[in-house]
Amino acid sequence: MSGYPAEGEIIQIHSYKHNGLIHRVWEESIVLKGTSTCIIGANDKTMVTEADGRTWVTREPAICFFHAKHWFNIIGMIRGEGIYYYCNLSSPFVWDEEALKYIDYDLDIKVFPDMTYILLDEDEYERHRKEMNYPDVIDRILKNNVKKLISWIHERKGPFAPDFIDTWYEKFRSYRK
Repeated sequence: MSGYPAEGEIIQIHSYKHNGLIHRVWEESIVLKGTSTCIIGANDKTMVTEADGRTWVTREPAICFFHAKHWFNIIGMIRGEGIYYYCNLSSPFVWDEEALKYIDYDLDIKVFPDMTYILLDEDEYERHRKEMNYPDVIDRILKNNVKKLISWIHERKGPFAPDFIDTWYEKFRSYRK
């Protein structure tokens, strides 16, 4: 078993909650880069299944950035008016041959094409933190990673770099021909 999926491999992405219950499953994403520390994937019009069984299909191409050392993942959604980013505060990913997996910790940052952003779901985070007894150390890690993400946005670092999404989207398009 390798520590990561191979480039070109089609994988599922599984999101869990802190209590171990499944939260959401993305049926198909293609791996554009797979290393033990970073997985970059892409999908378009992929089926998503919610914990309650409801399904929906993504509307636009997306480039997904997962890291084994950061407590967040970043999705760049390619729309006509520009790139929107959705950043999930989450555990670092694990890969176990079945799927790429992470724990979703409710807090999200939505970034608009002009690089303005909003922090979302603080109320949901506080509710789940109490209900699922997030340890204080997790609370500190997540709040520090909100600051790290915001600094990445300001610095145009990682997936927020000007050509990051375009470069990976071109690679994704080459697999779809």
